[in-house]
Amino acid sequence: MIVALIVACEAGFWVLLAAGLAVRYLLKRRRAGMALLLCEPLLELVLFAAAAVDLKNGATPSWEHGLAALYLGFTVAYGPYLIRWLDGHAAHRLAGGPPPPKPPRHGRARARHEARLWLRAVLGAAVALVLLELAIRYVGDDGDVSALRTFQWVAVRTVGVYGLIALSYLLFPRKAPAADAHEQGDRTLTER
Repeated sequence: MIVALIVACEAGFWVLLAAGLAVRYLLKRRRAGMALLLCEPLLELVLFAAAAVDLKNGATPSWEHGLAALYLGFTVAYGPYLIRWLDGHAAHRLAGGPPPPKPPRHGRARARHEARLWLRAVLGAAVALVLLELAIRYVGDDGDVSALRTFQWVAVRTVGVYGLIALSYLLFPRKAPAADAHEQGDRTLTER
């Protein structure tokens, strides 16, 4: 049941997002579109409540509950970022707004960008860890909480791997591509 609810919440997320942006930019109803976008967190609350009720009714903690906690954590961390990103693209494509800025591709600016995204992963993992720990304490010593403990380690490992990837952008920054010799030759000829 929990997995089906996670899938439904993910589908609902995208439906609400598309509806909110369509109402906001195609129908030019900014407040109504914003209201739809602000309904996004309600999906997470429904999932959280369903997982809590499931545990309260005596369900054995399983990987589904762990997955629900990870989903909630990473939605809290990345949801607002994703909505802002898509809103910028919708404003550009549907309302004639300026093109949204692209993330940096090279050097320290790219490393800072990756570090900010990694901090979002840390936030998502922290939320998931807190939810998982609350579920473990709720179940108590009598129940088998090994699946929930496993998902705590999944969250920690995910942040660790992502941290190494973000660190690689700092230690081994991509360099901006040098202009082609052919392009430089063309510029030299036109300057003469």
